Amino acid sequence: MSDLRNRMPLIDAFKAVASQLIVLHHLAFYGPMSDWTHTFAPGLIGWLSQDGRMAVQVFLVISGYLAVRSLAPHGVFTGRNPWGLLRHRYLTIVVPYAVALVVAIACAWVARQWMTHHSVPDAPQLLQFVQHVLLLNGVLDADSLSAGVWYVAIDFQLFALMLGLLWLGQRLTQQAPPAVAASATQPLCVWPTLLLVLGLGLASLWHFNLDADYDNWAVYFFGAYASGAVAYWVGNLPAGKMQSGLITLGICLALVALAVDFRTRIALALAVAVVLSLAQARGWLYTWPRSRVLGYLGKISYGVFLMNFPVSLVVNAAVSRFGHADVVTQTAGVVLAWLGCVAAGAAFYHAVEVPLRRWSSGRVATHAGRGWRLPFATVLVHRK
Repeated sequence: MSDLRNRMPLIDAFKAVASQLIVLHHLAFYGPMSDWTHTFAPGLIGWLSQDGRMAVQVFLVISGYLAVRSLAPHGVFTGRNPWGLLRHRYLTIVVPYAVALVVAIACAWVARQWMTHHSVPDAPQLLQFVQHVLLLNGVLDADSLSAGVWYVAIDFQLFALMLGLLWLGQRLTQQAPPAVAASATQPLCVWPTLLLVLGLGLASLWHFNLDADYDNWAVYFFGAYASGAVAYWVGNLPAGKMQSGLITLGICLALVALAVDFRTRIALALAVAVVLSLAQARGWLYTWPRSRVLGYLGKISYGVFLMNFPVSLVVNAAVSRFGHADVVTQTAGVVLAWLGCVAAGAAFYHAVEVPLRRWSSGRVATHAGRGWRLPFATVLVHRK
């Protein structure tokens, strides 16, 4: 989440729209209510259930954009303690995520009392919960405790991977941290990082993203994540023919990869990256759109993301148990579940995220006093 004192309305708007599409995708894909609604609006429900999930690409791009904005705004890593940053990132993501998992387990128990449906998770095992908290549920092929939680693990992997590339780029420049500020005006200090990020991003687009066997690993998604990083750097790197040439070459190779094997999800990611880059260059990233609703929905998007499946599961079960088996009742249940997901996300934001953020900020300040430099890098829907 971006700092409330330095919000970017366009990014909030992107997160708001994308998070609502993810909610609607889950409502269309899981639970018996959507089967009835499909008879009423087959085209819409069909699109949401199959293509609505592509909204996750928006979060991937935004996360990459905000990661380098915090960690390497001039193309050179500005931190001194990568492990401290990684630990801070893990705690920032996982503590509210663990709370949401407990809520999801409780809601699944309630749903099992009222209905039998394949969308209801089985009673969890302790090891299964530990695998989720350690963000290993995907790579260990553990049964999911809630829909969409795979993204939390992928987001952490992507952050760790980017952090590693930025740290390696810094080492390759042979610049000590005190010289980082000066290196921002030295184009030669930037190219190792650009090569690393662009190289792995292109490797993702040309190889890893074409093989679904990699979809539990960050390399599968790094093309979209890297496009967000490049979108930020395009408008923020110092002038220099070398980095401009590298960026231009990278963009051309990304477009060729899309032409060779067109993927709508990658086209969407590249389009979002272009919009962010243009908005930054032209100055309306911080001024448009002026919408309090979108701004608020953007702020609570991580809470909405975490809470939407548990809420929709309970509403599906309640309507299935107590409601009438007709299109009107079931469709009204879908609408009720949608509103309930937003309300639960807002409650989660105020009751869980904000207090935890204050606690986390206090820890950052404490560690900074001990010589750590931990820039605020909480970029998830966040925050899949």
